Amino acid sequence: MANKISDETIEYVGILAKLELSDEEKEAAKEDMEKMLDYIDTLNELDTSGIEPMSHVFPVNNVFRDDVVTNGDGREETLANAPQRKEDTFEVPKTIG
Repeated sequence: MANKISDETIEYVGILAKLELSDEEKEAAKEDMEKMLDYIDTLNELDTSGIEPMSHVFPVNNVFRDDVVTNGDGREETLANAPQRKEDTFEVPKTIG
């Protein structure tokens, strides 16, 4: 396996991730990254002609609905419970002087 990841790349990734890695951890990270790249190379060997690209594993449908009032106004029924009314609103005692 050829070295695909340089020491500088490991240092840079450590800086980006705000990690202080020991020399042993840097070597382990380098080996892990090289294994990941090897696996990606293996995946690139697959024949994907005729396969439609997709952005999600599951079908994604619009989950939003039109904002339509279905329960009506109900203002008169609500205001029927008001101890005091002022036009189309509840009238309450003043709380701040």
